[in-house]
Amino acid sequence: MNTQTSSLSPDIYSILSQTQRLRVSDGEIKPVLDGCSHTSKLLVLIWSQLGDFDNLEYAWWLRKEKEQIQARGITIRAIGIGDRNSGIKFCEYTGFPQEWLFVDAKAQIHSLLGLYRGLSLQFPLLSTSQKAWLNLMLMCAGIGSPGTLKEVFRGYKGDKKAPQLIADDEVVRGTPLPPIKGAFFKAAGGKSFQRPFELATLRLRNMTEVLSNWKIYVPDSSYLTQRGATFLFDSQGQLIYSHRDRGILGFAENMSNPLSFLYE
Repeated sequence: MNTQTSSLSPDIYSILSQTQRLRVSDGEIKPVLDGCSHTSKLLVLIWSQLGDFDNLEYAWWLRKEKEQIQARGITIRAIGIGDRNSGIKFCEYTGFPQEWLFVDAKAQIHSLLGLYRGLSLQFPLLSTSQKAWLNLMLMCAGIGSPGTLKEVFRGYKGDKKAPQLIADDEVVRGTPLPPIKGAFFKAAGGKSFQRPFELATLRLRNMTEVLSNWKIYVPDSSYLTQRGATFLFDSQGQLIYSHRDRGILGFAENMSNPLSFLYE
């Protein structure tokens, strides 16, 4: 388990407890931990750009395991980079509750928590936005982003350690491809585990969604390379688990089952 030492937990919780950001549900500036004082566990997600594919995938897992999370009394809050329109669009697409999501237009909370800014090579004559794009492309190629290429390939080749992602009777729409029925993946590789191309198809759907609405999801491209983190606290505000993203598609310690840490 990727944890912080207990001596660090008061600092992180203290920072979060003093942080106010714009809440997507009502557009008001509110404490991000508002309403979190009486909970068995508190899961705080510091997300990168809301148009980042990692976050759409993370939200998909949260929705998939919603019942298990609720049964354990876990409260969730998230802060993503963007504006209110970004947050509304993100929640409409992923089903993530608007009242749980806050936005930080300048990635200030990421800086306060010392999160990985991503590759930040300097290129003379390029604008801030152009530099961010070029660094992002290099990260997608695995430079300054450990594990990214391996994770991309896992989406294509399948993963017997991961659960089945698309039900046999489910139809995947919203990609450049014709609608794909889940039974296709059963024919291609079996069932009860992540089949070849199954995860890649879901990622293609996310990519299509973001690129079709890029200006909404990413109003400021200066922070394209900024990475996020996951923090889980107990009822006393003690940090019991953390994961700091090291690269693209590295939002969990166990990408085969990203939320497994909640049940350990």
